[in-house]
Amino acid sequence: MEPISPFAERVLDLVERIPPGKVMSYGDIAEYLGEGGPRQVGKVMSIWGGGVPWWRVVHADGSGAAPDHLQRCLAHWREEGTPLRGDRVDMRLARWDGRSADFQ
Repeated sequence: MEPISPFAERVLDLVERIPPGKVMSYGDIAEYLGEGGPRQVGKVMSIWGGGVPWWRVVHADGSGAAPDHLQRCLAHWREEGTPLRGDRVDMRLARWDGRSADFQ
């Protein structure tokens, strides 16, 4: 495995701070950090994301990380009370903007 970059450390730190029941999209994370883009965040998550709450990082349409992880995502989302629309996260209700006070 390649050494972790400072960007990857910032991505993983932010993902660890997403509250239960909330999510951020790959693009939200890049925008919050002011660097990279959705693909760069996705690469970080695919390499090093196993140790953080990866199910809280979703596509902009509310779908989970990968189709083969859907059942695991759904189990985590239901356990945490994440607002859903079918088998996707309801982004209008579940999106977290990065402020710690944004708990419902």
